[in-house]
Order: sequence, then structure tokens, then C-alpha cells
Amino acid sequence: MRRREFITLLGGAAATWPMAARAQQPAMPVVGYLRATDFFASYAAAFQQGLKEMGYVEGQNVAIEYRFAKGQYGRLPELAADLVRRQAAVIHATDNAAALAAKSTTNSTPIVFAIGGDPVAMGLVGSLNRPGRNVTGVSFLSTDVAGKMLEVLHEVVPNATDIAALVNPANPQAEVYTGEVQEAARVLGLRLHILSARTPDDINTAFVTLIQRRAGALILQGDPFLNSRFKQLVVLMARHAIPTISNGRNFPDAGGLMSYGTRLEDAHRIAGVYAGRILKGEKPADLPVQQSTKFFLVVNLNTAKAIGLTIPEAFLLRADEVIE
Repeated sequence: MRRREFITLLGGAAATWPMAARAQQPAMPVVGYLRATDFFASYAAAFQQGLKEMGYVEGQNVAIEYRFAKGQYGRLPELAADLVRRQAAVIHATDNAAALAAKSTTNSTPIVFAIGGDPVAMGLVGSLNRPGRNVTGVSFLSTDVAGKMLEVLHEVVPNATDIAALVNPANPQAEVYTGEVQEAARVLGLRLHILSARTPDDINTAFVTLIQRRAGALILQGDPFLNSRFKQLVVLMARHAIPTISNGRNFPDAGGLMSYGTRLEDAHRIAGVYAGRILKGEKPADLPVQQSTKFFLVVNLNTAKAIGLTIPEAFLLRADEVIE
């Protein structure tokens, strides 16, 4: 073989080496992200932060496939199945309905949830310390705190004897939540009106009913759909001057009166850490369910003034944050 021909052949082969090496590199692991409503930036950012703490950065060494049911909870099993077909290494279920849909879809793909409620009672895990099989995650106790939310609301509007509770009946925890808030109302001697909303139009109708029944205040169920409609709820609350409380910290930020609950972003960050640990080889069955136990009271004083509500100074001093 002539020298020039040899060099040409060698150069051609060398040009293919990088391509061959890239072809042999393993594809990035896929993390599924399943949510009952739309994209919620702060929760997604918190989950990504948890992954980052474990060394995984979206687009660099991990891919995240997002699936949103946009309030149509019945679509969740189909979306979960799609993530399984996509061969997701782990699925992050961001709410109650998503977690139940994912669990019913697969008993092998690891699932990390961030839910409000008791995961044992919901049938997601066998126990908190020993979850079993392929499911674990974080619970932020949104249902357990329902009674305390009503107490806090009653302190602010003590003369309101009729209180409304807005519940999404599609939420798997709706019945549990309703029972807890009804018991709290009974203890406080309040008349409670349970109103339902699955769609934006239902929310408008609920406020018409609320006014007709002369309810003096409103408590919102911790629900992904209702949380996604905070702007609509704030407009209606302001229009009718109805003191309203949610468990979501984003509610007073959006102009709502106040919130009482855990920092939901913390739960999603921990879920991201768990997802990263699973990507590194740990099993969900060996990761105990974590619980958010610290609660925060946030009051929007500007909103209180706008709806003509005077909040006692002693109450404001107890708040973890006052927006003014």
C-alpha cells in the first residue's frame, strides 16, 4: 500500500472514531414528571433543585419528561402509562391523583410522590418506615391541617357563623378533607357549607352559592386544580370581600388573604433528592416516606385592608410572614 493511500485510510477511520464513541455512550436516564394540572414553576424548580443536589442536572445528565393532565384527572392513567412506555427510570407524581394513577399503572417503575394526606390510608405504601415495592415520597399533610386552617380563619372573622369550604370532588382526598373540616366546624360551633368545583365555571357558581347562603368566609381545600386557579379565586374573593384561607403559600402572594400550611416547595425538593438517589441505584422500598411537619402562617395585610378586614395586632405577631 502506498504511503499516501495509507494516510488517507487512517484519516478516514479516525474521523469515524468520535462518532462511534458517541454512539456507544449510554443515553441520559429519563425522569417522568406527572401532574394533575398545569406546569407550576416553583414546584418544578424545587424538584430540579433536589435532583441537582444529587448531581443530576436537566439536559446535562438527566432528561425530564413532563406530563400534565391540565385538570382532567381522568387522563392521568394514560399519561402515567406513556411515561412507563418511555422507560422512565423514576416517575415523580406531584399530587394525590397523580400518585394513585402512577401506582395503578406500574408495580415496577419507581415512583416518588409529593402528596397532601396519609399515604398509608391512601394505599400508596405499606408503612411510612417500610414503604414496600416501588413507591415512596413525601407527605405534606394538607388534609390533617384542615381543622387548624378553619380555627385560624375563625380567629380573623369571629363573627362569621357561616363558613364555606370549596372542595374538588375529583381529588382522592376530598371525602377525608370534608370530614375533617366538618368536625372542626362542629367543635367551633360553625355552620359549614360544602361547595364543589371541578372546573373554572364551577368556581364561579360556587361563589354565587356562597353569597346566597351568606357565608362570611371561605376555606380552600389543598388541591392541585384549586391551587392552579388562585388568580380567579383572588378576583372573586376581592369582588365579594370574602376572607379566604388556603394551605398554599402562593395564595397570599397572588393576592389572597392568608395561608396556613407547610412549604410545598420543600416537599418537592425532597422528592427530587429521592429521585436522584433512585437514579444512583437505591430502591424505593428502602427509602422511608418523609413528612413535612413545620407549618407557616402567612398574611397579606394589603388584601385585608382592601376587603375592609381589620386583623388584630396579636394575630399578626404570630404570623411567620406579613405581606404589606
